[in-house]
Amino acid sequence: MFDAIVIDKDDDGQRVTVKPVAFPELTDGDVAVDVAWTTLNYKDALAITGSSPVVRSFPMVPGIDFAGVVAESRHPDYVPGDRVVLNGWGVGEKHWGGLARRAQVKGDWLVALPAGISLRQAMAIGTAGYTAMLCLMALEAQGLPPEAGEVVVTGASGGVGSVATALLAARGYRVAAVTGRREEADYLGRLGAATIVDRAELSDKARPLNKERWAGAVDVVGGTVLSNVLSMMKYRGVVAACGLAGGMDLPTSVAPFILRGVTLRGVDSVMCPKPERSVAWQRLAEELDMRLLESMVTEVPFERVPETAPLFLEGKVRGRMIVPLSPDLDGC
Repeated sequence: MFDAIVIDKDDDGQRVTVKPVAFPELTDGDVAVDVAWTTLNYKDALAITGSSPVVRSFPMVPGIDFAGVVAESRHPDYVPGDRVVLNGWGVGEKHWGGLARRAQVKGDWLVALPAGISLRQAMAIGTAGYTAMLCLMALEAQGLPPEAGEVVVTGASGGVGSVATALLAARGYRVAAVTGRREEADYLGRLGAATIVDRAELSDKARPLNKERWAGAVDVVGGTVLSNVLSMMKYRGVVAACGLAGGMDLPTSVAPFILRGVTLRGVDSVMCPKPERSVAWQRLAEELDMRLLESMVTEVPFERVPETAPLFLEGKVRGRMIVPLSPDLDGC
């Protein structure tokens, strides 16, 4: 039996409880992992609050990522004692996720944790930080050098935005950080943002083209904000889009693409192939300033996860929220 956060649903609606659950023998998953740390992400908040149909079957243990130590394995790449991290693959949606003291998953979904990153740091990075690195890699793959001009990061005070700001600044890009909370300006400046952009500037209906402003972008918002960003890109600018906090619609035109040669590059962290994941995690180990990472982190006690999740939907979360399950495993 292992403590877990469990989402159930019946005719009376959805309910979330913290209770012990029994995990089956290794069947669908060929690796059992003792979870040291997990996180709270926007998608977890949607699942826990029932605000969006994220969960595909019930009962469900939410949590789209975790870091821990292999306890049992039938997979050739892992043996007990290995330190591993998991992001995505439908965990916390279709498969029981990281908000439990044990997880049972396919070994092909795991990534061996690079040297130099603790289990706690792995979840301080989490899916948000891993996605931020995938966005940076997407910009680089399109040939966007730091000298091309300023890169705008929307939702900059959130998890993806915070790590993206720090990573881009460390690589020499000049970062414009978009936020709806002016009180976060100092925080974003410490992460490396050169300028702060009020989200209100990107909230009105977008024109097909606006004055050229940015060479690159990391967008976690979507909707009208992304439409405005596209309209303000410089000639042959590159946008890496990875989120939809502002909505799934994209009210734009072809103008940025056919008149300025703008590239809109989608970034998916859930089904990203393992080789690319491994590169992203290795680069995070080498390039992310762990002192800056620590400044982004808030710890949430396991029992308080259900009451904390709504803060994401209220826009009250800064940086990363991590949840200790068995933090003593970090000493392994």
